[in-house]
Amino acid sequence: MASNILQSLSGTINNIYVGQLIGVEALAAASTFFPIVFFLMSFIIGLSSGSTVLIGQAWGARNIDKVKEVTGTTLTVTFLAGLVVAVLGGFFAPQLMGILGAPANIVDLATSYGRIFLIGMPAFFLFLVVTSVLRGVGDTVTPFVALIISIIVGLVTTPALILGWFGLPKIGVDAAAVASIAGFISVLVFLFFYLRIRKHALAPDRALLKHLRINGELLMLILKLGVPAGVQMVVSSVAAIVVVGLVNHFGSDATAAYGAVNQVLSYVQFPAMSIGIAASIFGAQAIGAGQSGQLRAITRTGLVMNIIITGALILLAYLFSEHIVRLFLTDSHVVEMTQTLLHIVLWSVLLFGASVVLTGIMRASGTVLVPMIISLATILGVELPGAILFSHYYGLNGIWMGYALSFTTMLVLQAAYYWFFWRRKRVVALI
Repeated sequence: MASNILQSLSGTINNIYVGQLIGVEALAAASTFFPIVFFLMSFIIGLSSGSTVLIGQAWGARNIDKVKEVTGTTLTVTFLAGLVVAVLGGFFAPQLMGILGAPANIVDLATSYGRIFLIGMPAFFLFLVVTSVLRGVGDTVTPFVALIISIIVGLVTTPALILGWFGLPKIGVDAAAVASIAGFISVLVFLFFYLRIRKHALAPDRALLKHLRINGELLMLILKLGVPAGVQMVVSSVAAIVVVGLVNHFGSDATAAYGAVNQVLSYVQFPAMSIGIAASIFGAQAIGAGQSGQLRAITRTGLVMNIIITGALILLAYLFSEHIVRLFLTDSHVVEMTQTLLHIVLWSVLLFGASVVLTGIMRASGTVLVPMIISLATILGVELPGAILFSHYYGLNGIWMGYALSFTTMLVLQAAYYWFFWRRKRVVALI
């Protein structure tokens, strides 16, 4: 949980620097690119989701060679995917901004920022996957340390490139993208040496290096588990692109508010997602160890933790919303707009967290298809139509009403499938 909060903090620090040192237009430019990043992350998050389940089950069964084999295939595919995205994204960044409908006054800034970030995708993808597979073997401390390093790099690099410290050129909003890439690379270098020194189970030793290839059979199993999560992420990111298009129609102030809302929501959502990830990993390890009878206790504990931790964060966000928003924005009108949007949607994150726990437990057993269908139906049948319809009647506020309605619907449907169907299934290890 702390690692995910720190990961969000890294982006937040960059946005604070951009918003405070450059202005609203620069923050809007960085915010416009967010759905594209989310879209490109989708396949990798799906891939790491599938591999983490298999690694967790292999770790529970104490099959270390299988752990390294799954990790090697995952890292190889991840790096190749990152190279493809870097090449294509570097060439087609202007077209991507056109698809997003970026406001004319920020399109050049958004394009430049986006191109730099896309070129750094191989490092970003590897960063995501490595921290994910480490958690699969129960190591949450190493990703935590790595993210601290990433934040320190961002704290120094972003203002240095905005203000021209140490004789560096002033590159404006591009500083945030360069700092992010520098952070990812620094973390990967650190992990390479740190894991070897500790003789970690996932250290880049000869045993892991010999598995740095694509094992077709394992890849198919990883994709079977991961593609549904990836498809769900893709659809969700496409929906986000539609939403940011709706937001952009209300002007660059609304786009800046959208970015600030996303930053605040990430702090509330990431702990909820972390609980779901932890539940999924514990579930996978229990299944691998032949102790599937623990799954109900793991589920119950995850749901209670979501109520206590996510609920407390939501309450704090409501109480101190103005102070939080002013970290990103200085314009009083935009601050007030952002506060209103937060008040509309924050409560529903508690329901989102509960659905994440339920889907995490089901994913640990290899049940991914039906939860994906439910999520897609919610996004396409509730979130998008709701955002479009409500925006006609309630303006910008209506878009976030659509989010709240979709989170509510998703929990009802996922809970119904979990209670009436999944609990009756026989759970067996996949590898």
